[in-house]
Amino acid sequence: MNLFDILGPVMVGPSSSHTAGAVRIGNLARKLLQETPVRADIYLHGSFATTGRGHGTDRALIAGLLGMKPDDMRIPDSFEIARQKGLNFTFANKNLKNAHPNTALLVLEGAGGRTVQIQAASVGGGRVEVHRLDGIEVTFSAEKPTLIVYNEDRPGYVSEVTSVLSHDKINIATMRLYRDKRGGFGIMVIEMDQPIPEISIQWLGHLEGIHKVIYINMGEDSSL
Repeated sequence: MNLFDILGPVMVGPSSSHTAGAVRIGNLARKLLQETPVRADIYLHGSFATTGRGHGTDRALIAGLLGMKPDDMRIPDSFEIARQKGLNFTFANKNLKNAHPNTALLVLEGAGGRTVQIQAASVGGGRVEVHRLDGIEVTFSAEKPTLIVYNEDRPGYVSEVTSVLSHDKINIATMRLYRDKRGGFGIMVIEMDQPIPEISIQWLGHLEGIHKVIYINMGEDSSL
């Protein structure tokens, strides 16, 4: 346990799980989309569904999608700001099988036409975990610089990616492999001790059989 676990995050709102965690879910979803969101269909599960609106969970999720941080004083006004910026959104309750009580499912569309589906949970103290990404079961928090690679489920891709990281002298903290089915497509989630150069991300994205590369560094500022 560290000091953050005891004190919790610096935040606006009554609850680290329902408010600060929800902001972080929205912010992480924005980064996974890789562009400015213009439409968000959001489904609330469990405690998020029953008590979330009273804790400002809905406004916190939208604030995160706009790029706000948990201590942003504009969080209570996020609905109005979203409409001003052209972000259309809907909310509904949904029972998600075997999901954490503080879970949201976000179906996003970006200004450039990209789409992504993220199921994430606020697990306490403002911390969050992604549990499903585009229909595939995953587990990651993105607290460290994180590389996410969508690739065909064939041999060779793990060595290609790790070779690039080794060449850049980047140490891997954790690495997990997921797939929808054998021979289908997979997702690599690699959490690293150092940021990865942009040129390496671009190089990976041009490899045959790799469909998409997402790099997340939550320490970087998000523009509104």
